[in-house]
Amino acid sequence: MESDNKLAVLVDGDNIPSAHVKEMMQEIAKYGNPTIKRIYGDWTKPSLARWKNMLLENAITPVQQYAYTQGKNATDSAMIIDAMDTLYTGGVDGFCIVSSDSDYTRLATRIREKGFFVMGIGKKNTPRAFVNACDVFVYTENLGPAENISKRKKPSKAPTGTTEHVTPD
Repeated sequence: MESDNKLAVLVDGDNIPSAHVKEMMQEIAKYGNPTIKRIYGDWTKPSLARWKNMLLENAITPVQQYAYTQGKNATDSAMIIDAMDTLYTGGVDGFCIVSSDSDYTRLATRIREKGFFVMGIGKKNTPRAFVNACDVFVYTENLGPAENISKRKKPSKAPTGTTEHVTPD
């Protein structure tokens, strides 16, 4: 992936901590220019308060998504709808889906079926299906100091466009 490619970065704020936003954005920049940066969540919840300063510092647009019922995650639906709108309206060369939620597996697969690059970022407990659906996947636990770089999942692109997934130790 060339660094001048335009990427849509879509963050599941209900599912990812704000701890390594700076490092996450630096990692994303290795694969392209994040031209669309959105984070989805219910901003009335105290659990998302830590994100607020990070949004300003990194020019990430918050998307309000109220929880309409208990136990259901409306954020996932909003993020998927925006991803599909972006996929079909153009303007980007790839996507970065930031979540540890297996619900995004089919989204990543569908985007790749259309020939777009898909990067995933999530915690080490991210289901294998979602990890494998991405061209590249980076674990949040490996973001940060340089000594963590060797622990990142580094798939190698085969000439056919397939990806070999390697699990970090």
